[in-house]
Amino acid sequence: MSRLPIAWLFLLGTALMAAPAARPPTTEGDEKLTKLFRDYLDEQFKAHPVYATQQGNHDHDDRMDDLSPEARARDVASGREWLTLLNKIDPKTLSRDGRIDLEIWKHALEYTLWSADHDDRFRFDPRTYGEYISDSVFLLFTQSTLPRERNVQNAAGRIAQIPKVIAAARASLSNPPPVLTEIAVRRNQGAIAFYEKEIYALAGERPGGEPLATPCREAVKALKDYQAWLEKELLPRSGGDWRLGKERFGKKLELELDAGLSADEVLAVAEAEADRVEREMYYVAKQLWSKLFPGKPVPPDDPAGRRQTVKLVMDELGKDHGEPGDLVADARKTVDRIKVFIKAENILTLPDPDTCKVVEMPEFQRGFSLAYLNPAPPLDPRADSLYAVAPPPADWTADRVETLLREYNSAMLQVLTIHEAYPGHYVQLAYGNRCPSLVRKVLYSGTFAEGWAVYTEQMMLDQGYGDGDLSLRLHQLKFYLRAVINAVLDHKMHCSGMTDDEAKGLLMGRGFQTEAEAVGKIARAKQSSTQLSTYFVGRTAFYRLRQNVQRARGGAFDLAKYHEEVLSHGTLPVKYLPELVK
Repeated sequence: MSRLPIAWLFLLGTALMAAPAARPPTTEGDEKLTKLFRDYLDEQFKAHPVYATQQGNHDHDDRMDDLSPEARARDVASGREWLTLLNKIDPKTLSRDGRIDLEIWKHALEYTLWSADHDDRFRFDPRTYGEYISDSVFLLFTQSTLPRERNVQNAAGRIAQIPKVIAAARASLSNPPPVLTEIAVRRNQGAIAFYEKEIYALAGERPGGEPLATPCREAVKALKDYQAWLEKELLPRSGGDWRLGKERFGKKLELELDAGLSADEVLAVAEAEADRVEREMYYVAKQLWSKLFPGKPVPPDDPAGRRQTVKLVMDELGKDHGEPGDLVADARKTVDRIKVFIKAENILTLPDPDTCKVVEMPEFQRGFSLAYLNPAPPLDPRADSLYAVAPPPADWTADRVETLLREYNSAMLQVLTIHEAYPGHYVQLAYGNRCPSLVRKVLYSGTFAEGWAVYTEQMMLDQGYGDGDLSLRLHQLKFYLRAVINAVLDHKMHCSGMTDDEAKGLLMGRGFQTEAEAVGKIARAKQSSTQLSTYFVGRTAFYRLRQNVQRARGGAFDLAKYHEEVLSHGTLPVKYLPELVK
């Protein structure tokens, strides 16, 4: 099937919800910029087939990226040429929306070029190659709207090229941090199991049948050799430092956030906010104390006593959880309750049709977080969005499983679902996919996406979700405190030499997290520098915007219209919001 023109794909996407807010008329310069960006995407899609699939372009689904050092060097040279070309564009020829798009595009290129020079994941992060080995094929069966038979043929072609990915990994990886190699080892075991058996059920094909059997058999052979190389050669020589250091972290954070804030400013604001949220949690915990511990005196009202009060209350509330095998089913039930509330209270217009599916996270994607939202690609907005939830692994001890279930108990699962799906990531990114700006749909801001998701957690409870359930409120505050402390952890682990024990003290002492959750978050901080800061910085931007706009509009303020207006401009850097939402 030939690719639908981008204009047609956009028209299909706008059918999801009511028409977006009207935009100012475009200039001739805007039209030229859009055409130039389409030319850029065509070039990128040909060079990077997996990226094309992720964006919803299926012209190259049967191909795999060339990840060799030589190909990556060509990418860097191409990026510099494009940036030089963009710097020649006169901003005066563009509308304000066009200038924003130009700034976003230039910033994305600058970030990519800086990363190639200072934070090259192809050299230090073996997990990167796993994304091409497994995720690139998984997407064909879960988020492509092409006919199943076409997806099977494309997958067979892509799987056949997995040995080339492995060869590039061997040629490029030199001295990665041990923690990243250890995760790659575990995930590669999941990839082997995927191609040995699981892929056939996912593809709807007979086990061992063609056209998948031959390429899968060769891929498994190559992956088993790769497994031996990871364990026996790469892991023993993995001695790299995962810490970025103050200078590199500061620059990367500014590029990641694109919010006009320095690393030191983010840390100062986060530490002050952590103190405020802790006080609020204590006030809520005191109200629950007598119900949970009748006749028992409240601990002393001093710093240690206040934290003890919160911890004891949360430990008791954590006992209200489901069974490990029911985690995905429980998430589906939670989705249903939340959607009913959003419609009844007119929080905003939900996507129609609803294309969000709650699924079990595949084994090769676990080890990073309990859940994620993989949205429909911007160029294929009719595809499914996946709210993936990870049950406890089968080899976990009973005590470890119980710890996880207490952390993600019935109240916390509701907050998590608000964040990941309704009205958090799924709803926001569905709105983002109908934004007229192709630049903003493809080069979206993670700070905007995470900030909106965190903002919705408190907003939903403020509007009455949960009918004033204090357990739900306390868990929402804990979830938000986690976002705040993420920013502190992010900075101190990469800039201040914070040890694992010190980090555990921060997460378990100030963040009221279980040891298992703290250990997982520490591992994540080592794997994803600066991303942990996006939640707090983005949420702060949304919270301040809401206060300012609501105060200015007074009695005319309409919450649903405000939310839809905020989301109508695409998933763009939060620094533009005060200008666009008056």
